[in-house]
Amino acid sequence: MECRDRYFMIAVDLSFTGEEPRFEAVDATGVHPITEQYAAKCGYSVSVLPLRGHVELRASVFSCHTDNKDDEVFTFNFNLIANHEGKEVTYALNKTCSPSLPWSPREVTCEENYMEVSVRSEVPCASAAKKEDWSAVKSAHSSNTSDWQVTFQRAEEQSMPMTLSDARKQGYVFDLTAGRLVFRTPYGQPDSFSTEVKSCGVNGVPVEVVHTPEVLHPLVSGLHDTQVHIGVDGELVEQPVAEERGYTVEKHNATVQISIPYNAEGGYRKSFVDDDLYEYYVFHLYLEQISVDEDHVDTRLRFHRTLSTPLLPRPVFTENRTIHEEHVFTIYLGDVPDDVELAAVNLNGHKCTIPFTNTSSHTITKVAHPNNTHGYTLRVPFVDPVVIQQVKVSCVSEDAAMQQKLDINYTLTVLPENEPFYHLASVMALTDVSPPVFDAVCSESGISFKLDHRPFDYLWYISIDTELLTSELAAQHGYIMSNDSQRKLILILDLEDNFTLKGFLGTFEILVRDHETSEVQSSTVKTCPFSTTELIMCSTDGRMTVVADLSRAVPSGGIPARTNLVDKDCGPKEADDSRALFSFPLNGCGSIDYKVFPTRSMAVNQSLSYRITVQCTYPLAGLHRLFSTYRFESDTVGIGSIIHHAQATPGTVGGSPAGHDQLSLIILDL
Repeated sequence: MECRDRYFMIAVDLSFTGEEPRFEAVDATGVHPITEQYAAKCGYSVSVLPLRGHVELRASVFSCHTDNKDDEVFTFNFNLIANHEGKEVTYALNKTCSPSLPWSPREVTCEENYMEVSVRSEVPCASAAKKEDWSAVKSAHSSNTSDWQVTFQRAEEQSMPMTLSDARKQGYVFDLTAGRLVFRTPYGQPDSFSTEVKSCGVNGVPVEVVHTPEVLHPLVSGLHDTQVHIGVDGELVEQPVAEERGYTVEKHNATVQISIPYNAEGGYRKSFVDDDLYEYYVFHLYLEQISVDEDHVDTRLRFHRTLSTPLLPRPVFTENRTIHEEHVFTIYLGDVPDDVELAAVNLNGHKCTIPFTNTSSHTITKVAHPNNTHGYTLRVPFVDPVVIQQVKVSCVSEDAAMQQKLDINYTLTVLPENEPFYHLASVMALTDVSPPVFDAVCSESGISFKLDHRPFDYLWYISIDTELLTSELAAQHGYIMSNDSQRKLILILDLEDNFTLKGFLGTFEILVRDHETSEVQSSTVKTCPFSTTELIMCSTDGRMTVVADLSRAVPSGGIPARTNLVDKDCGPKEADDSRALFSFPLNGCGSIDYKVFPTRSMAVNQSLSYRITVQCTYPLAGLHRLFSTYRFESDTVGIGSIIHHAQATPGTVGGSPAGHDQLSLIILDL
């Protein structure tokens, strides 16, 4: 609650009052509801200001139910009726105000819903002709107001005089205070008329006029000097402040032209949805004009008016900020006003509410700006499932490229109404279609080949040498394969070997072939070092390579390099203090081959105190030749084993899974 120069102001937060607050004026005669019609008649102005978030009551010091003490002390009493959770609650509000500004001889207030004029009874007159009229007015001051009459004048027509009580019935209020005559009228009364004021540079400024006797209409008199002050929300600002805010005041003869930038301080901006996004600006103008006539009598005009612009387009925009090398769509949604928020994003038909879940690969980030706007940065990887992937083939060169497309529908809402509107955008990118490249890694158990899935990888297939890599082929060769929605993993256990006693180098190659022509498009070769105490490899071309620990088989002080296989001419290729490396064909060095059936076993020589048996086992179904032409060919590598015999007892040196005929070749060391 604040006392201003010529009125009292109450502002209450709408969050407290509810949507439909009401006011009542209170005086000794009772309680008087302030309706729209009653407010205009009695000097009240009630406005709900959603942009400012409150309801405002302005009451003239001469309003109907104000206690006036000699035009110097004014006491206001009101009731505020608020709504709390469906229940009406009444609050008493009161204030006593004393104007800090002296009264001018003539004062005019143009409120939003009424006009009010007050004149001092001792106003000097400019000419002898007018003095007679003023003498009549002054004599009337001393008489009973019930004897007063008023005449309204429209252009050249003058209405019949009427009593003040009849005038009050028509909505006019005349009041005589301690030292002033007050007249108040709502806008649009039958006795008012509209006209246009013309001046240099400005044509046809519409005004509403109410004439009482001409001497009480100072604005049509010759004005000697005029000063204009401007402000907002019922408060004037100093001239330097007005200039800093961009307010300009220009005088053109009898017309004052005021210009205010849309976004000037003191104004309010609001977004509005009408299919698309618009905005408008509201400025609660307060103006004071001081005019001095030739007799140095000043007239003070105060003007309250809410100015608003028409709806202005307020488009937001999108900008494609994608860096192709990142393989991520980056789209910026910008110029979003402060009272607008992003509620959801539709990506190629997939609705995503804001904020995105932590599990999604796409992200959105809010970006604040100092000019009361903000933006949003959306990032969606090219490989995100929501992105549409399509292979494009050039008709000229037949080169293929992958097109990624993302259609975006932003859902934005205007606050606080939560009124939605939509902004559409579409982005595309072209990616060169290149054959997949494996990431090869050495591990203790073999070589791992890893490949991230891409939507266009169906253009090629993977082969081991000339054979298509399938789960059946992997099982046949003992490869380990895993495949999920993100990555394919192949762990190779079958290695091309380059053995030494210190270890060996395992090398494997994976080929990528064109799906249509089967031509090799790329290959990945990986060589890894391996070391082990004992090792046996059974190749597909019929060769056995063995690293064996001889520390217990060779007598103390013996030399592993002097050991041999059954054939005494088959010694080790390398040896150290405890191990020996043998490499020999399966049909040589005294090897024994036999067909093993379920539950069959083979007795071995019991004359040795310690021996080592090495064995390779191959499925018979995969053998193409069995030494018939001194060649050995197998579809798969063999399964090798090294068996240490601490004591010579009858036993089994090898076997096979039930139901599978196998060939075992055994070499016994001496």
